[in-house]
Amino acid sequence: MESLLTVYYFILSVVGFISMRVDKKRARNEQYRISEKALWTIALLGGALGSWAGMNVFRHKTKHVSFRVGMPVLVILHSALIIWVIR
Repeated sequence: MESLLTVYYFILSVVGFISMRVDKKRARNEQYRISEKALWTIALLGGALGSWAGMNVFRHKTKHVSFRVGMPVLVILHSALIIWVIR
């Protein structure tokens, strides 16, 4: 169970990180963007850590208070959930 949960969160974190990179690149090139709803959905499903890292690495969505505050909160909540499930 623990290893499956770890793989799940790892994969979604990678997806969240890449999504932030892709959306930032599309924003610079004035192309069709990934919706904020989709970015939040990825984060809520378990990709918050990767999304938060992507925000900071690519300096994307950092001016949005909802992202700047919400992503770290989700990381904390997901971390607490993982600890609770593992114990």
